[in-house]
Amino acid sequence: MTEFVATEVVGGVGYLTLTRPQALNALSLDMVRALTQALDQWAADPGVVAVVVAGAGGKAFCAGGDIRFFHQAALAGDPTLDQFFVEEYALNHKIHRYPKPYIALMDGVVMGGGMGISQGARRRLVTERTKMAMPETNIGLFPDVGGGWFLARTPGRLGEYLGLTGNVIHAADALYAGLADAFVPSNALAELVASLRAGNFASGDEVLAAIDACSAGHRAACDPAASMLARQREAIDGTFGAATVQQIVAIVSDASDDWSAQTAAALRTRSPLMLCVTLEQIRRARTMALEDELRMELDMMHDVFRYGDGVEGIRALAIDKDHGPKWRPARLDEVERNKVLAFFDSPWRAEAHPLAGLQA
Repeated sequence: MTEFVATEVVGGVGYLTLTRPQALNALSLDMVRALTQALDQWAADPGVVAVVVAGAGGKAFCAGGDIRFFHQAALAGDPTLDQFFVEEYALNHKIHRYPKPYIALMDGVVMGGGMGISQGARRRLVTERTKMAMPETNIGLFPDVGGGWFLARTPGRLGEYLGLTGNVIHAADALYAGLADAFVPSNALAELVASLRAGNFASGDEVLAAIDACSAGHRAACDPAASMLARQREAIDGTFGAATVQQIVAIVSDASDDWSAQTAAALRTRSPLMLCVTLEQIRRARTMALEDELRMELDMMHDVFRYGDGVEGIRALAIDKDHGPKWRPARLDEVERNKVLAFFDSPWRAEAHPLAGLQA
């Protein structure tokens, strides 16, 4: 196990707590392995009827993967970089297919890898402090950890909008997009956890009933219909339903409203190559099973740090912090279609794929 994942069983519930608040609970390989080990152990333990996962520190559930490690490992040619993604995606899959109720308390920052360990949950609870995003295009990556799959299953073209822009959304948006199940204020969330810990549960359904009873009392406090995504839905669908990223950018660039101007400005700062790769990913994912989509993501990630913008994007955001990435290519009109499609070529034969064993 690792010092950054605390495990405890109380009253029939297994509690997983990410305890790396100084890094906003960003996931390391050791943390991925600790989470996997605990889930495997509890799946086989009749004394554990449900699992609750949360982040310590009050600021973040989980801000993603450890991008500083990604940068260092990529430059060093460290094979543990590839292994990280193999094991992380296997963990994401395990959560989606977990045999017992898995509940994610998505309080604070929930981004990237944090979405990967929460979107497969039976209940996904958000609070007034939730800041949710798949911001990978901002660092030269794409929305992985099953992101293509779950973004593709949001209403209309919200998946394309969230995946390409990487914009942060909040509780009402998450509920509207189907990326959360219920709203519970952060103070009430603490009370819910305390009541769960004081209980003794004989079944996972009892745990879910306790959570649903709590969240039902707060339903009126967060209206998905009043969310930014709901207000901009027509514009989002009309824009992000376009055939290409170039067309999407042209639409928002030609419009004069504030939302279009902000969207155009955001897209112009993202990696042109990874914008095109991400659009292709989400649209392919709409007709894919989760297992196939995760295998596709591993194929894509194999290329990101070798031929893509991943190293440069992380350098600009987190290492040198100059926020001036030198994307290759620098312009959308320079992105070649064959370079985009190359990300979807697998370096492995199907039977030798590291995620070949994932089953529905």
